[in-house]
Amino acid sequence: MPDLGFGGWAVLGLVIALAISFDFINGFHDTANAIATVIATRVLSASTAIMMAAVLNFVGALTGQAVAKTITSGLVDAEAVKALDFGASQVLIMAALVGAIAWNLLTWYFGIPSSSSHALIGGVVGSGLAALGMEKVVWWGLVNKVVLPLILSPIVGFVLSVLLMKLLFFLFANASPRRVGGLFRRLQLASAAFMAFSHGSNDAQKTMGVMTLALFSAGVITAPKGATPDIPWEIILLAASAMALGTAAGGWRIIRTMGQRLVHLEPIHGFAAETTAATIIESASRFGFPLSTTHVISSCILGVGAARRLSGVRWGVAFNMVRAWIFTIPVCAAISFVAYLLLNLVF
Repeated sequence: MPDLGFGGWAVLGLVIALAISFDFINGFHDTANAIATVIATRVLSASTAIMMAAVLNFVGALTGQAVAKTITSGLVDAEAVKALDFGASQVLIMAALVGAIAWNLLTWYFGIPSSSSHALIGGVVGSGLAALGMEKVVWWGLVNKVVLPLILSPIVGFVLSVLLMKLLFFLFANASPRRVGGLFRRLQLASAAFMAFSHGSNDAQKTMGVMTLALFSAGVITAPKGATPDIPWEIILLAASAMALGTAAGGWRIIRTMGQRLVHLEPIHGFAAETTAATIIESASRFGFPLSTTHVISSCILGVGAARRLSGVRWGVAFNMVRAWIFTIPVCAAISFVAYLLLNLVF
């Protein structure tokens, strides 16, 4: 263990506390991703859906490290962060979290389903630029693992959900509405559970990556030169628990936006949107892509609405949501850049 002294351990503890706070806020900000559709279709009560999402978010968070490692060393050079003096390295991470938390609270207040993932990524890049300069930002990682998935995943989600919805319309064209409704009310229980699990497997890992970067830069954990440090099991459990507790708190403003204001949903639409989104998210988690679960499920909801009729989608609400997506990374980067400069005066 490094000899950080009381002040050093206090600063590291503050960084970890901020990371846990972000994870908790991420949980209630993104609760809607997992269960807005199952509440909107009245398949589950709100309280039951939220508790199911909390449990499965926790379980999903225990299933991998690929996304966490992307956050640890795939955005800024982890060795360069470690080479900073202790105060500067911890302020870098602190500023990233401050920017992400500020954006999450702002968008939650206005009920805008923006991306917690991209808020954190923008924060890490912004504070990394302030502390290390442009040459230590891993631009290829940002482009290949963040920007391209940011652009492609909503498009893929929209197209696949339209195709799945069209297929379901074809298969059940002659079935009675009562039969279709009863069948998909049962199937949506499974699709909502899959969505909650996949959300945990991708989103909770991002906070694990930030906490691991804080511990690595402080010398609390080590890794071979050039290698990404493994995520300690204590960090995995801590991040999974904070995400689950935040999810259990619920995020009603965004649940209403995604479940009621985008399109009118029936169980068959909820099943198609959740199944498509969860499949995309879970696949990305295994490849270490920190996807925006918000972008994916929102685009899938839009897709199932558009498959029925284009006029069934409230495109004005969708436009406001996409506008927030575009601004998330640069705004959070700017907030965190300024936050680093200010916090560096204190620490």
